[in-house]
Amino acid sequence: MTTLERMRIPSRVSNAPLYDWDDLVQEDRVHRLIYTDPAVFDVEMTRIFGGTWVYLAYESQIPNANDFITGKLGLRPLIITRDSEGTIRALYNRCTHRGTTLCRWEKGNARSFQCPYHGWNFLNTGKLRGVPWADGYAEKLVHNPRYNLAQIPRVESYRGFIFGTLNVGAPSIEKHLGPIKKPIDEWLDRNPGGKVTVCEANRFKYKGNWKLAYDNSGDGYHVIYSHQSLLETENRFKDEETAKGMSYYKRDPDEQPMYIQYMGNGHHFKDKRPNLEKRPGGLWAIESLHPGMEHVAEKLRTKFGERAESLLDLAGSEPVNINVFPNLSLLGNHIQVFQPISFEETDSIWYGTKIDDVDGTIGEDVLNDINALRMRTQEGFPNFGEVDDITNFEQIQRGLRCAEDEWIYMHRGLGIPGRIKNLDDGTIKGPATDELFMREYIREWKRLMKAEPDIAIRREP
Repeated sequence: MTTLERMRIPSRVSNAPLYDWDDLVQEDRVHRLIYTDPAVFDVEMTRIFGGTWVYLAYESQIPNANDFITGKLGLRPLIITRDSEGTIRALYNRCTHRGTTLCRWEKGNARSFQCPYHGWNFLNTGKLRGVPWADGYAEKLVHNPRYNLAQIPRVESYRGFIFGTLNVGAPSIEKHLGPIKKPIDEWLDRNPGGKVTVCEANRFKYKGNWKLAYDNSGDGYHVIYSHQSLLETENRFKDEETAKGMSYYKRDPDEQPMYIQYMGNGHHFKDKRPNLEKRPGGLWAIESLHPGMEHVAEKLRTKFGERAESLLDLAGSEPVNINVFPNLSLLGNHIQVFQPISFEETDSIWYGTKIDDVDGTIGEDVLNDINALRMRTQEGFPNFGEVDDITNFEQIQRGLRCAEDEWIYMHRGLGIPGRIKNLDDGTIKGPATDELFMREYIREWKRLMKAEPDIAIRREP
């Protein structure tokens, strides 16, 4: 039977609260300390990146038995593997002997992992397989489960998205996701077979707190100012018939049909699809020009006629921001992951995706064309937009060093009658430029920081 081991929480976390969280998080503002105090960050690594479900990987990254990738849960290094029986596990990437990193590869296929320090060998179920010169130990180590690898006690998938939590009392992943499942389903179902394959990533690092990225993930207020060069680049050809990219932000964005919706449990959704023409090819029409795209479009239109427009839409970067607290964002065709490093350093990783010809109706040649176009459309925002955002994050972190100027405000839309709507399903909806998503998600952050999660690891017997 699987053994659970409860965490011995450091006194700073388990004793009297570090702060009065209600003082730091108020209705219209948050205190700078939640971004600048390393002690707050330490608590987050237990109560946020431990106390709730955290995105770990996508199943296409480990499609076969014994496939693995390395990743993290907060600061904890992991081996995320599909073991020999097909079970998905999140093993601590830490040898139980002296604590060194066990697997130093980013990905691969292995039935077992051998410690590069002293040679202890573990199966990909986490069980200790053997140790060199075992006679030097008074006991049979392989018979004692405490030497088996620690692993995340709960690992669950939703439509290929793998999540893990150390909180054995957490609800199921489906219940936790709640209403955000609908936009996730729509994001997947636009692709053949309702799935994608994850590709390699654009990787960024910025000198700022991880929450700055999540604060920004649903922010429609900054686009026209922060991303001016991107908008100009997307619309650099004067003879284009359609305004490209995010040009709809130029036209009184408060009045546009796009919206922001808070979905509960820290999740939120910015939907810009209502701004598009509702027709096949409406998404492709706003893609900015990339080398060779016009030739592929002509080829598909010649071969498929009207159907070509729907095929070209598969290459288009869907205008949605689907944000799953605390570290996952589906933006366009990307899977973006926020990875905290310290209270003032974060990795922002943008995984590309491609489609598969699951029912054989596209053909390999056309599939390659669509995925090549898709790769091109995915190059745009990370290279021209994310650099704007992470510059803002670093400058915010710098500004927050002004200790006497204590508050960050998030009150856009607050108190205006009729502007924000509470829907029957419990979600909250407002204009895409409002900060209601930030006010609501930070309440969930505060709730988790107050909570006492049932933190544990498990080991195979």
